[in-house]
Amino acid sequence: MKAVIQRVSEASVTIDNKIKSEIKLGLLLLIGIEEADNTDDIQWLSNKICQLRIFNDETGVMNLSVKDIDGEILAISQFTLHAKIKKGNRPSYIQAAKPEIAILLYNQFVEQISFDLGKNIKTGEFGAHMAVELINDGPVTILVDTKNKE
Repeated sequence: MKAVIQRVSEASVTIDNKIKSEIKLGLLLLIGIEEADNTDDIQWLSNKICQLRIFNDETGVMNLSVKDIDGEILAISQFTLHAKIKKGNRPSYIQAAKPEIAILLYNQFVEQISFDLGKNIKTGEFGAHMAVELINDGPVTILVDTKNKE
């Protein structure tokens, strides 16, 4: 699984000109799922995101997690995170999981991170054309790949 983690002061996702979900202070997650992903990837990524200390403490040091600040999470599925651009100018998405597999894993991820966070998270709509708006706080943006846990 790949994730783009963005610390936000607010974020929302709109589908067909209607806001589906919105959050205030917290994390916007763009989640890409590949064929090789499994429950180990889901659990590791969810735990890492919930424990990631990227929010400022009272001294201005990034020392608090989204759980520590009682923040919110908005997770958006995004198969394009698995784009390969080595050959030519048209990205290949062959590594991205097929929709029937990806939606199951995405839903499992949403359940796991809601459990780890201790409250329900907000989501987009799998496979829909979405308009995502955010105010990136910091900016703080972190890329994570469960196949490369450095």
